[in-house]
Amino acid sequence: MNKAMQNNIKFNRPYMTGKELYYIAEAHFGNMLAGDGPFTKRCHRWLEQETGCSKALLTHSCTAALEMAALLLDIQSGDEVIMPSYTFVSTANAFVLRGGVPVFVDIREDTLNLDERLIEAAITPRTRAIVPVHYAGVACEMESILDIARRHNLKVVEDAAQGVMARYKGRALGSVGDLGAYSFHETKNVISGEGGALLVNDPALALRAEIIREKGTDRSRFFRGEVDKYTWQEVGSSFLPGELTAAFLWAQLEEAEAITTERLAIWARYHEALAPLEERGFLRRPIIPVECQHNAHMYYILLPDGPTRDRVARRLKEEGVHAIFHYIPLHSAPAGKQYGRVHGALAVTDSIAGRVLRMPMWIGLSEEQIAYVVETLESVLAEFAIQ
Repeated sequence: MNKAMQNNIKFNRPYMTGKELYYIAEAHFGNMLAGDGPFTKRCHRWLEQETGCSKALLTHSCTAALEMAALLLDIQSGDEVIMPSYTFVSTANAFVLRGGVPVFVDIREDTLNLDERLIEAAITPRTRAIVPVHYAGVACEMESILDIARRHNLKVVEDAAQGVMARYKGRALGSVGDLGAYSFHETKNVISGEGGALLVNDPALALRAEIIREKGTDRSRFFRGEVDKYTWQEVGSSFLPGELTAAFLWAQLEEAEAITTERLAIWARYHEALAPLEERGFLRRPIIPVECQHNAHMYYILLPDGPTRDRVARRLKEEGVHAIFHYIPLHSAPAGKQYGRVHGALAVTDSIAGRVLRMPMWIGLSEEQIAYVVETLESVLAEFAIQ
């Protein structure tokens, strides 16, 4: 067996705590399979205690949580929402579904997050909200963003899909703006296969959030005994996950701190091992501002240019290392051109999108495997340097 076959290192491997099937069986034998059962309530309490939000509501995806946010803000046709172009499509789609217009602003060179210095110039009389995306679980500069939002009477919706267990100046990501959205997709740190959560930080939005999540009805109030029947109150949809999903998630939330500690240790090994390659000018490592406590969601490198990145990714795959890249910037996508608009030059976005490469990152990745990834990367980069 050759070295590559011995070291077929996947990009991601979902982590299981060992209690997932036990809790799923518990939900099954308890004859409670629909949403908002005992496991959902446990997850809600945990999220509220961990983040300090006013109300946490599980959803079937982070996309659903963002769609709920758009409904809560009553986004109408033509309303503008400022966001980065360097993000997953759901960030924009949630608002486009309501007739909103994504306004794409460039990102920072250091964190790859929305550049807060460019936001104010993008505001028009139609602007309704700012959507900072916490890339790689590293916080945006939220103090500046909140200050801009206050002065212009705008709402802030944090896309914290990658931000579970990460913090900004001691505050949990997702709990800083008016609303926050989490993802528990299997590629994230804490998972339920598919799943998400909406964090409601503005208490004035909490009741409406419950109503929107329950098909536009006050069903949650009925089950709490606050009303004697439930009825259709406003526009909503079915955003609840089933109880089996919540049971799986509960097994993960119980171990969220340990999961984060393990991932941070793997991240630190990469960071130390790749320092010499950065010193030699082959790549750039992630930059974490001092006010940000990240969660080791990913370890990425920045290569000199797009062709180099693509060649490196291909060569790594040939050697058994599955490294990937993302995103295609939304402003360059067909739907982005149709539904959104660009404010200013997006030079950093375009540059980063062609240069970023994500390393394999999952709990269980051994010291030997990390060493192999780094050694293989070094060898591949040396090949190109010689050429």
